[in-house]
Amino acid sequence: MDEGFLSGRFLPLDFCFPRAWTTILKLESELALTFSKQALDSKLPQSLPILNTTDDTNVTIKNNLSPAQILFNLIKTRRSIRRYTTDPIPPETIRHLLEAATWAPSAHNRQPWRFAVLTRAADIKRLAEAMGAHLRADRIADGDDPVDIERDVARSYARLTGAPVVIIVCLSMADMDSYPDPRRSRNEWVMAAQSTAMAAQNLLLLAHAEGLAACWICAPLFAPDLAQETLALPVDWEPQGLITLGRPAETRDKVRLPIDTRVKFL
Repeated sequence: MDEGFLSGRFLPLDFCFPRAWTTILKLESELALTFSKQALDSKLPQSLPILNTTDDTNVTIKNNLSPAQILFNLIKTRRSIRRYTTDPIPPETIRHLLEAATWAPSAHNRQPWRFAVLTRAADIKRLAEAMGAHLRADRIADGDDPVDIERDVARSYARLTGAPVVIIVCLSMADMDSYPDPRRSRNEWVMAAQSTAMAAQNLLLLAHAEGLAACWICAPLFAPDLAQETLALPVDWEPQGLITLGRPAETRDKVRLPIDTRVKFL
């Protein structure tokens, strides 16, 4: 038996098993492109590159695009889609998206995100009705036109009930640091919110890579207690928004301002 093993010291893998090390490197390259391989069978925009697999170990990309370029294309072609088909989304697909969400950066690595997944039409309808009633009350208090109010309430209801999956994105302060002063306490909460937002972005991007459509809706921020009570969420789960998810029934375009209007290099 190897002396290094007996003494508690380990030799580098490439020294002991050169062929195994070569295989691992090949697998690492393939894993780096896993999300792109999934695009082969998904309904991604045609502008995205498709992988060409020549055998079990060699993977090449049409147009010679790198993984970074593929990711950039995914980011640029993601859209907020609000209309979906009635096709159900398999539970394993939902779990796959949520796992990607949990690999986002987080403050102190406390992972403050929480997700409530609604797939039953009755649950989604109950939430949509409660949030619609709250929206109506707010708009009436604002003195808005009744016709406009009912139009917006109906639109909000349709957006939620038209999705086969609704994911309530929450944060929890249970594992975050606590401070005796309001300034640092507020900053800690903001850090949790930032972490949760990054998790949501991970989910949105992987959904797009899987050929699905999704939309971020911030409505629960205006009625967090209502969403929590309607769904009987744990008391420490603070709703921050929701994501509607399904297979796309529409296409959308979007425009971005030049980065020079939003960036200053110092």
